[in-house]
Amino acid sequence: MNDIILLKLGEIILKGLNRRYFEQKLMANVRRRLAPIGKFRVYCIQSTVYVEAQEDGADMDAATEALTHVFGIVAIVRAAACEKDKDAITNLAREYLQEDMEHAKSFKVESKRSDKSFPMTSIELSQYVGGELSEAFPNVRVDVHEPEFTVHIEVRDLAAYVHGAPIPGAGGMPVGSNGTAVTLLSGGIDSPVSSYMIAKRGVHLIPVHFFSFPYTSQQAKEKVLELAELLTAYCGHMTVEIVPFTHIQEEIRDKCPEEYFTLIMRRFMMRIAQRIAADNNAKAIVTGENLGQVASQTMEAMAVTQSVVDLPTLQPLIGMDKEEIVRLARKIGTFDTSILPYEDCCTVFTPRHPRTRPRPDEVVQAENALDVEALVEEALRDIEKVPLG
Repeated sequence: MNDIILLKLGEIILKGLNRRYFEQKLMANVRRRLAPIGKFRVYCIQSTVYVEAQEDGADMDAATEALTHVFGIVAIVRAAACEKDKDAITNLAREYLQEDMEHAKSFKVESKRSDKSFPMTSIELSQYVGGELSEAFPNVRVDVHEPEFTVHIEVRDLAAYVHGAPIPGAGGMPVGSNGTAVTLLSGGIDSPVSSYMIAKRGVHLIPVHFFSFPYTSQQAKEKVLELAELLTAYCGHMTVEIVPFTHIQEEIRDKCPEEYFTLIMRRFMMRIAQRIAADNNAKAIVTGENLGQVASQTMEAMAVTQSVVDLPTLQPLIGMDKEEIVRLARKIGTFDTSILPYEDCCTVFTPRHPRTRPRPDEVVQAENALDVEALVEEALRDIEKVPLG
C-alpha cells in the first residue's frame, strides 16, 4: 500500500482563466521543496495537487512536514488509493486507518464523489463503509455529530482515496505568483514577520540588510542571515543583499541635526532599496513598520520616509499589536533568533529626542548638508550578496 499526498488549494480555485498559472507556480514550488527529500511525481487534477513517491523508502513524513511551509496550500492529506469499488474502499479503510480506528472511541464516515459516474451517492457510500467499519471495530461507536475520528473517502477521476484528518497548510498564494519585492530585514522581531506575511501573498522576496560595522558586530550580520535562512522554509530561495551603511550613518551624525538622525537614515534606506528593486525588477518595498510603535513610525514620520521613493511601500504589520507580532514570530520560528542581543544599524547614533511630527521641508533642509547621490552610489557599489535556500 503506497501513501499519496493530496494538496488542497485555497484561493487559487477562485481564479478564472489564469488559474493554471497559479497551479504551475505552486507545483514548481512543491517540486523544489521536495527535491532534497527524494524523487516525487507532482501533478494537478481538478484543483488538487497530487504528490507520489517515485522510489521505495521515500520519507513521506519529511515530505509532509516540508509541504506545511509551502504557501498556496490550505490542507495536506496523507491518503491511500484503490479502485473505485465500494468493497475495495471498505477494505482499504479498514487496513489503512486501523490504528486510528483502534484508538478512537467514536467515528463517522464522510464521502465526496467528484466522479459522478460512481454508482453510489456520497451518503450511500458513507453509510455502507460506516456499517462495515462498525462491524470490524465493534468497540468504536458511530457518532455522526461529534466523532473523535472521521474517515474521509474521496472518489475522484483516477481512483478512490481514503484518509484521516487533513493537516492544515500554510495558506496564501504560491511564492512568485504575485511578483517580486525588496524587504528590509533588520534583525529584530518585526521585519521577519512582515517578510513572511508578504511572501504568503505570493511575493518573491529580496531581503536587504544595512550593516554598520564596526558599530554593529559580525554576529549581528550572522544573526540576520540566520533569520533569512529560517524564512527560506516559507519563502523559498532568496539572495540577501547586505548594504554597507557605516559611512552614511557617520555622515548623518557629523552633518545633520540629531533629532533627524533616524528619519534621514530611513530615507537613505528607502532610496537604496528602490535602486536594488529596479535592478531586480521588483515592484514594491516591504517594511516592518507598526503605527506608533517608535518615534519614526508616526504617520508624519512615515510620510517623510516614504516620500523619497516612487514604489509602493507594503507594511503588513501596520495595525497589529506587538503581542500579535510576537505570537506570529514564535509560530514561524524566528522569535528566538530575533531576540539575540546583537544590535543592528537602527540602534546606532539613536537621537535622544527624535522628532515624532517632522515637517517635510525641515527634513529636506537638514538633508541638504549631505551629498545624497554620492553616498547612495557608494553603498550600492559595495553590496555583498548571499544566496540562501
